[in-house]
Amino acid sequence: MSASLGLYRLQQIDSQIDRARAKLETIQKTLDNDVELKDALNRVANAQTAQHLAHHELKNATAEAESQKEKIKHTESSLYGGGVQNPKELQDLQKDATSLKKHLITLEERELEAMVKSESADQDLQNVTTELEKIQSRLGAEHKNLIVNQAGLIKDLEQLAEEREAALGPIEGNLLQTYEELRQQKRGVAVTQAIDNACTSCGTILSASLQQNARSQKQLAYCSSCGRIIYAN
Repeated sequence: MSASLGLYRLQQIDSQIDRARAKLETIQKTLDNDVELKDALNRVANAQTAQHLAHHELKNATAEAESQKEKIKHTESSLYGGGVQNPKELQDLQKDATSLKKHLITLEERELEAMVKSESADQDLQNVTTELEKIQSRLGAEHKNLIVNQAGLIKDLEQLAEEREAALGPIEGNLLQTYEELRQQKRGVAVTQAIDNACTSCGTILSASLQQNARSQKQLAYCSSCGRIIYAN
């Protein structure tokens, strides 16, 4: 495999990421121009966060109460199971059971509070989501399509991030550093392909020897005009 092949694959992914981010920025600017919609989106995002936290709190509270019930069950089993005969031990177990039950009341109160909070968070999210849908309906299909596209682009970026991580694996550190530096200098395009004996970025005709060097497994070849890394298959 040529030294430039891995970088060329990485460049293809990065170019897709750049295009997706540019589209997202354009969509966001359009959406940001509508203050009402922006506020509604923020309310939904905040409500989603609050709902997540409330559900998490309820889950923990329920788990703690169930754990306490198991402790009580185990203690009472020892207390009434006949295995313990010593009066002092039985007295201690009775005290433990009483203490555990008392604390269970506190835990169940917390669970109830968390349940109420969770239900309230669900209702709040439903309310703000309904309000957002009304605003989107009023604004028309244009903004709806923008939001759908926005969600799709975000999903695409997540997938591309995974692909980029995989593409980085076989690339040596010094080659990656060169690539990143060129990306900054060359408006995001560090690697270009040789097609029909020419650099696809600037159109310069490439010599046969340069194209052969571009197939090297150990070193990179650069376009004499634009300075980008040349990939030749």
